[in-house]
Amino acid sequence: MTTTTECIFCNMAQDPMHAAPVYRDDRVFAIKDINPKAPVHMLIIPNMHIASLAYVGPGQVPIMGHMFVVAEEIARREGVTLSGYRLVLNQGEDSGQEIVHPHMHLLGGKKLGAMG
Repeated sequence: MTTTTECIFCNMAQDPMHAAPVYRDDRVFAIKDINPKAPVHMLIIPNMHIASLAYVGPGQVPIMGHMFVVAEEIARREGVTLSGYRLVLNQGEDSGQEIVHPHMHLLGGKKLGAMG
C-alpha cells in the first residue's frame, strides 16, 4: 500500500508552488495527463489521500462530488463541454489504475470510442 509520503499526488497536493496544476483549490487540483489518450486529457485529483475507492464513505462525499463540479469547469475551459467528454475513475490494478490515489480522468477533444 502506498503511504502519503510515497504518493506522487499527495506530494503535488502538498506543494502549493508546484507548476503542473492547471486548477487548484482547497479540495482538489487538476493536471494534464503525462500520457494523454485524447487531445484533452486531464486528471482531477483530491488533495486528501484515499487509499482506495473502497474506503470512500459519507465523509468523502463533498470531495468526490466536488470533482464533478471541477470536471465541468475544466471541460468548459478546454472547450469540450458541448462537443462532449468522458469522465473515468479507475479502481485497482485490473482497471489499469497506476497511482493508488483515486483520481478522475477527463478526456475529450475528439470522438471517443464506445466503452464496454
